[in-house]
Amino acid sequence: MVFRTIATSAALLVGLAVVGAVAGPQWDPQPVTEHVVPATTDTTIGGVDPESVGTVGDHDVRAETVTIDLDGTVVDGLLRRPLHEDGSVLPDRPGVVFVHGAGTGHAAQAFSDTATDLASAGVVTLVPDKRLDTYSLRDRDYEAMARDYEHSVELLRGVEGVDPARVGAYGESEGAWIVPVLQVDDPSIAFTVLTSAPVVAPREQAAYAADNYLRNTGVPDQVFRAIPRAVGMQFPGGGFGYADFDVSPWLAAQTAPVLVVYGTADASMPVEQGAQLILTDTAAGPGDAPVTVRYYAGADHGIRVRDDSPVGGTVRYPLHPDFVRDLAAWVQGQPGTADAVPQVAGATPEQLFLAAPVPQPRWWGSGDVVVAAVLGGAGLVVLALGAWVAVVLVRRVSRRHAGPRPTFAPGVGRALVALGVGSVTTTAALAVYLLLVARLAFDYQRNDVIVQGGWVAVRLLGVLTVVAAAVLLQRVADVRSSRRSSGSVRVARGGAPALVALCCVVAGSVSLLFTLAYWGVYQLGL
Repeated sequence: MVFRTIATSAALLVGLAVVGAVAGPQWDPQPVTEHVVPATTDTTIGGVDPESVGTVGDHDVRAETVTIDLDGTVVDGLLRRPLHEDGSVLPDRPGVVFVHGAGTGHAAQAFSDTATDLASAGVVTLVPDKRLDTYSLRDRDYEAMARDYEHSVELLRGVEGVDPARVGAYGESEGAWIVPVLQVDDPSIAFTVLTSAPVVAPREQAAYAADNYLRNTGVPDQVFRAIPRAVGMQFPGGGFGYADFDVSPWLAAQTAPVLVVYGTADASMPVEQGAQLILTDTAAGPGDAPVTVRYYAGADHGIRVRDDSPVGGTVRYPLHPDFVRDLAAWVQGQPGTADAVPQVAGATPEQLFLAAPVPQPRWWGSGDVVVAAVLGGAGLVVLALGAWVAVVLVRRVSRRHAGPRPTFAPGVGRALVALGVGSVTTTAALAVYLLLVARLAFDYQRNDVIVQGGWVAVRLLGVLTVVAAAVLLQRVADVRSSRRSSGSVRVARGGAPALVALCCVVAGSVSLLFTLAYWGVYQLGL
């Protein structure tokens, strides 16, 4: 009996491993072979006329709320202007409109340090509230968002103290997909700043970030298989058309100088590949769009560095001390700073793998199918077991019912319950594990107990569930063999409730086992 159980379990495990291997793409990112080599570690912007360029802290800053009329709605914005010592507004200053990254983007919180420091150096800054009535996780239109930000550009050009011919746009993260579109739509935009720019399509960037985060967290190799299967599929419920947005045609059509900024500690962006693509794409177009690239040592996605001298027990993450200094010099020094040498400077970036098109899942390419498999499988198991228990209890306490209570042949009922409970529990454990790993990854933390131990626990639950399935198969086979010889033994007894419960639990568990195999729980190196 033990040998049969081991042999049957092994056969089922191999079968599930094969199903998991052939049901979707593997993850095999290609290493970066052409690295960016900065000319110097000094990020100072060359070609600057000291008499025409202010530095951070030179001026007091006046902040005021403005109203920006968009097509179909109105948003607020926060305008910051540098002042003379007498409190009057400096004349003929360059201006910068800030374009938000992902998230809600309220003007009072977004870009606060950068916009204030830049204004104190002599640049007028405008941070508009992000338009949210047309922006959601499922639906985003970067071309339409660029048209919305054009209203902020027009407003800033008309502000007292701003030279309308020297207004540019600053985009961070997701905003770096929008700013190139904005500059093509309005070629009179004088310059653009792309900070922590993804450059590649959102789907490719998401897969790249997931890979980097998981590597930093120290997850087992088997977990990486989930990246193309999660990111490459069609998302449940439709939408997410922006996932494959390609900004390269707009980069090729740029006509204004571009400043590219990355932090070397940014694990979410392809920091070398992004700069290389911008340099290549802008050079491929007919316009004149010189590019300057700066890398800041130890800076994260927001160009911030960790301050190990906490104030009030809280660790601070201020902007890199050279970032706004260089930004202010580059903006104010236009056009002389547009193609100043060195073109690429700063700390040496390190990108291990390329962000590339994500392999598409074959059988489970639709997120709707994945969700249906999980919810449908779990629903069948839970409802069947619950209904079976309810029928048994009702028939046990009801004196008016004379029929037999639903039951199973010896050993079948326990194995069936173990299979149903095991498949649901393992699926839930996998979901919890992935959520915990995601939280650690986004917080740049490691916890081997959760990452390694949790994966072992999930796989152990999966193996025990397969053992329950093997025992059930054996008990059913034994019952069927006995029935052929004696004709008196049945797997399910007591009418339709037992048979329905058996079929539903088995069907639901099979769906969940295939799901677990798809997400890598039963990998055997295949």
